[in-house]
Amino acid sequence: MDEDIIERAEAYAASRGGSLAGRLGFGIHGMVFLLEGNADCGAAAVKIHENREPYRRERDIYERLAERGVVEVGGFAVPQMIGRDDELLAIEMTMVQPPFVLDFAGAYLDWPPDFPEEVWADRLAKWSDEFGADWSKARSILDALEDIGIFMLDPSPSNIRFR
Repeated sequence: MDEDIIERAEAYAASRGGSLAGRLGFGIHGMVFLLEGNADCGAAAVKIHENREPYRRERDIYERLAERGVVEVGGFAVPQMIGRDDELLAIEMTMVQPPFVLDFAGAYLDWPPDFPEEVWADRLAKWSDEFGADWSKARSILDALEDIGIFMLDPSPSNIRFR
């Protein structure tokens, strides 16, 4: 898996006139790399997804954010999509510094999945524990995203970063 993702990341970087300068992160949906030398914007992040469905969801959400001119939510920066490649499952985006909200591959656009109430209650309790004292602000960010039709199902302190 990693080799395929790295090959696709290198192909995307080459298509943009840049090169990979290291890995910024990874998760269940793919890997994020630092892309340098892009003629359009210099340094950027490029996320290569492992599977098409999470890619499509994240791409569509970044398009929604762009259509609405959203660059921050509740004072938290949101990366801007710079480019994409539907064949390579690549999304290129601006770099952001904390506080930020990112990683929408596990989110849904316009409707949340139909989970029973007890599943939602368990999720809310888990997220409250993970965020601790920051939960009320994280919850307000989730609510603001829902107001524009983005339902984030995997919020964590790594993708809603305060510091």
